[in-house]
Amino acid sequence: MAITSANQLELLQTAEAVAREKMIDPELVIEAMEDSLARAAKSRYGAEMDIRVKIDRRNGNATFTRVRTVVADDEVENYQAQLTVEQARPYLDEPKVGDEITDQVPPVELGRIAAQSAKQVILQRVREAERDRQYEEFKDRAGTIINGIVKREEYGNIIVDVGRGEAILRRNEKIGRESYRPNDRIRAYVKDVRRENRGPQIFLSRTDPQFMAELFKMEVPEIYDGVIEIKAVARDPGSRAKIAVISYDNSIDPVGACVGMRGSRVQAVVGELQGEKIDIIPWNEDQATFLVNALQPAEVSKVVFDEEANKIEVVVPEEQLSLAIGRRGQNVRLASQLTGLDIDILTDEEESKRRQAEFNARTGLFMEALDLDEFFAQLLVAEGFTTLDEVAYVDQDELLSIEGVDEGTAEELQARARDVLEAKNKAALAAARELGAEDSLIEFDGLTPQMVEALAKDGVKTLEDFATCADWELAGGWTTVNGQRVKDEGLLEPFEVTLEEAQTLVMTARVSLGWVDPAELETEEEPVEDEIDDEETGA
Repeated sequence: MAITSANQLELLQTAEAVAREKMIDPELVIEAMEDSLARAAKSRYGAEMDIRVKIDRRNGNATFTRVRTVVADDEVENYQAQLTVEQARPYLDEPKVGDEITDQVPPVELGRIAAQSAKQVILQRVREAERDRQYEEFKDRAGTIINGIVKREEYGNIIVDVGRGEAILRRNEKIGRESYRPNDRIRAYVKDVRRENRGPQIFLSRTDPQFMAELFKMEVPEIYDGVIEIKAVARDPGSRAKIAVISYDNSIDPVGACVGMRGSRVQAVVGELQGEKIDIIPWNEDQATFLVNALQPAEVSKVVFDEEANKIEVVVPEEQLSLAIGRRGQNVRLASQLTGLDIDILTDEEESKRRQAEFNARTGLFMEALDLDEFFAQLLVAEGFTTLDEVAYVDQDELLSIEGVDEGTAEELQARARDVLEAKNKAALAAARELGAEDSLIEFDGLTPQMVEALAKDGVKTLEDFATCADWELAGGWTTVNGQRVKDEGLLEPFEVTLEEAQTLVMTARVSLGWVDPAELETEEEPVEDEIDDEETGA
């Protein structure tokens, strides 16, 4: 069938019909038709030719043209689609590289195979346009709640019709043992939208903590308006959840606003979450206070916070222990997720035993190292001394403030402590050398002999080895694995080296080795200082 003999307006009518059906731009369909006709023409005139087709948007008339491009003499690769400047002179007055010469060619006959090929090209382009349209429509809806209708179930995953596309609710994103039948209505959280070869993939979730946060935003106008903010959410989907809220209006109680009149607002969320029990907690900037709130309904006696390890110890009465931990550890686990802290729960009795054990251990240290009787050693511990270094290098006035300690006793205590420390340093230094530690590491300022020994035991024997260490390898840290915080032991952690101190030591080593230019470090710090100056001067 020749294009010229066909009803050319049918091209435009077909393009309009396909565009309406697929909800895409008719221009994309016409461009796909032009591409398919051009491919059919190439199969007729030769694949090496550059054949282009233009369909008139008013009358549907298709024009076939052959295009040849002017290139440099030594760049001609395709004689059917390229020609030199000299060869182009009969066609152009002053040809130059980059010019194009177009010649109209007769329309092609579309045989059965060519027509089928053209149809496939058009369908492929339409599918691509449809996928792009779906992705553009849904990419900005990630992080919101969407309503849909269940279409079918595949291997436990639910396929949901969300209007102009399909979404998937995976088996592990369903609450408990939820089951759905075709045509059931479903509400879910758009967790992710990805562009993939088979089209945009829309992933839904009903277990994500933000699903509950978005439900509260829909039920509580104050949250939607920004008067109340949800600061943190922790969920055990289908069982229990904790949500921390804060009000920026002193006249509005954030917990009461989320609960609603007779619990109407929170019950609406609970109903959508299959009866999940929700604890609404007032958020507080003070982490200890926030944690006490997060462990409700348990009562807390005392909180001990270790900022360096981002860990917290909570002491509760014996009768409150099971309530604080919760069924299968649920309460403390949710409180940990909500606060982002590692929580250890102790009873009053356990904490007392631990403190007594620490007291006895320090007492024993002073008795053995300083050759003191038990009473005097206990006196030192009671006054807050915990290590030999503190006794050896503390200001003498602090020792003199202890009842019964005179100047001579204080001097003797410090002399004994320094002798013990010096002996330990010599032993550690000898052990480090025995392990192969080199002078470059031993003499590095900031490392004690015990630190050098610990490093040498782990294979860090030169300053170059030390300079390649990461700060967390030295000071330790925490890693989240499968939602659980796991401790990374640091080589120098027993010596209470902080992360900042480790960073300084490693950077100093790199500078001394010439790996880092000190001027570059100063340059990096200057903008920060400038910003501070600007803030102070109001610039």
